[in-house]
Amino acid sequence: MNNTENKNKHKLIQYANGPSLEEINGTVKVPKGKGFWRTLLAYSGPGALVAVGYMDPGNWSTSITGGQNFQYTLMSVILMSSLIAMLLQYMAAKLGIVTRLDLAQAIRARTGRTLGIILWILTEFAIMATDIAEVIGAAIALYLLFGIPLIYAVFITVLDVLLLLLLTKIGFRKIEAIVVALILVILFVFIYEVALSDPDWGAVFAGFIPTSKTFASGPSVGGMTPIQGALGIIGATVMPHNLYLHSAVSQTRAIDHDDEEEVASAVRFTTWDSNIQLSAAFVVNCLLLIMGVAVFKNGAVKDPSFFGLYQALSDTSTLSNGLLVSVAKSGALSVLFAVALLASGQNSTITGTLTGQVIMEGFVHMKMPLWARRLITRLISVVPVLFCVMLTAGQTELQQHEALNTLMNNSQVFLALALPFSMLPLLIMTNSEDSMGKRFANKFWVKLLGWFSVIALTFLNLKGLPDSIADFYGDHPTAAQLSDAHMIAYFLIVAILALLIWTLIELRKGDKRLAAHLAEMKNKD
Repeated sequence: MNNTENKNKHKLIQYANGPSLEEINGTVKVPKGKGFWRTLLAYSGPGALVAVGYMDPGNWSTSITGGQNFQYTLMSVILMSSLIAMLLQYMAAKLGIVTRLDLAQAIRARTGRTLGIILWILTEFAIMATDIAEVIGAAIALYLLFGIPLIYAVFITVLDVLLLLLLTKIGFRKIEAIVVALILVILFVFIYEVALSDPDWGAVFAGFIPTSKTFASGPSVGGMTPIQGALGIIGATVMPHNLYLHSAVSQTRAIDHDDEEEVASAVRFTTWDSNIQLSAAFVVNCLLLIMGVAVFKNGAVKDPSFFGLYQALSDTSTLSNGLLVSVAKSGALSVLFAVALLASGQNSTITGTLTGQVIMEGFVHMKMPLWARRLITRLISVVPVLFCVMLTAGQTELQQHEALNTLMNNSQVFLALALPFSMLPLLIMTNSEDSMGKRFANKFWVKLLGWFSVIALTFLNLKGLPDSIADFYGDHPTAAQLSDAHMIAYFLIVAILALLIWTLIELRKGDKRLAAHLAEMKNKD
């Protein structure tokens, strides 16, 4: 090892332009010529890391409150969001396996440095937004389970960096197993609580069929309309960082990229893994909405925050049937809810850190140790939560709870801003035969569904932006504040569309350079 390499090894921030997540890239061996189930088991794991983002604390209040306010009307939104997620995650994994580039690397290879830095910063804000939800969820879970004051509980969430340090020592396959175990904990808790509630299954399945009420702008229940509830579920379900993560962790399996059949097999089994795990996330989100309808009496939950839900699960007057009441008296319902909340927060810690490293390496060619990356991101995310806790210290308990819930919901605005800049390049690059080859480029029906999904999600996110900005002014904004919110939202929409056009132009130029380079290489051969 020369002196330059020695110096770089001891730097906190290093130059990185190698394989995606180089330390784990191609490290998991897969069997060849074995049966379907054994091969699927070897490929299982990356899908679980991705599915975590679809059932993180940010999803909980939107689904439960949607059920409380509109019964089973929004079940169809969860179904549509999950199907779109499966399509986008399939494309992200395929991009990683076929091109051996993650989404950030693939975008950066086709765009200039300035645009790369802008997209990196935008995506970092989206990751921090999800981290705020994780801080709030984990801190509240610690408070509910152990009575730790919130301000101390927020600081304790920073210590999850020690958990991450431990996990980096045990190997990637074991990390996948831990994530799956935590997902099963969450799944078990909600299956148990919904089973006790004995919901109207006929109404549940009828809710999967969208109607004119699903995206209606009225009636308003508890300050929420169906369209706002639908946008909340969509925003909490399809998130940009999952696309970057999947395009990277799909490359952890060791395959021969010169063997087209082996690459095709990897795409096939990775897709199976992704769809199975995302189906589990779909079930969890459905169970959350069913909880809102069947576990609690209609309109019984006045406080939709995690505190309110925890208290409602131990308050016999809010529950819908005698069996739930008898179990609630033991405290089991509320404790299980808090345990699931803590498991969800810890899962998101692992995946959020890996995604942060992916976009940092891909967009700006820099890397740092995972523990340092986690510590910096978490400390930044803790600031608004601490600020919120301290500002509301002198207010009523309900006002404190509502303030934290509002902060968590408002932080999700950054997801709406960042999502088009991951979806659109992903679709364009996986549609391209120059990038993917004729065999792996998206088929016509995938292109059709892809364009529908990207345009619909982008439109819905931008449509909901004025209301999202207005939420920053509280529950009862003045006419002047509403006007300001709409002005800010329209400015952001114009800026997003301009940035999207810039991204599209650079991607097109990059694809032309790639096609010319491939043609030149072919002529040389």
